[in-house]
Amino acid sequence: MIGKIIGAIVGSRAAKSQPGGLDGPGGALLGAGAVAVARRFGLPGLVAAGVGAYALKRYNERGSKPKRRRSKAQTAQA
Repeated sequence: MIGKIIGAIVGSRAAKSQPGGLDGPGGALLGAGAVAVARRFGLPGLVAAGVGAYALKRYNERGSKPKRRRSKAQTAQA
């Protein structure tokens, strides 16, 4: 119970600091829910979720980079 309360307080404050995101009560709900999810996943599950989220972020960033085009001079030399 104490963990959910602390999670709600942290989530509420984090939501207030984000521009255009959630408001205070929405962040409190996410913070309280995050505590329950963390308890269900355990440490190995949280590590796996974090690694997966990082890999997805890197994959999405790689796809959004503009392709470098070779100039005619570089193409002629190759």
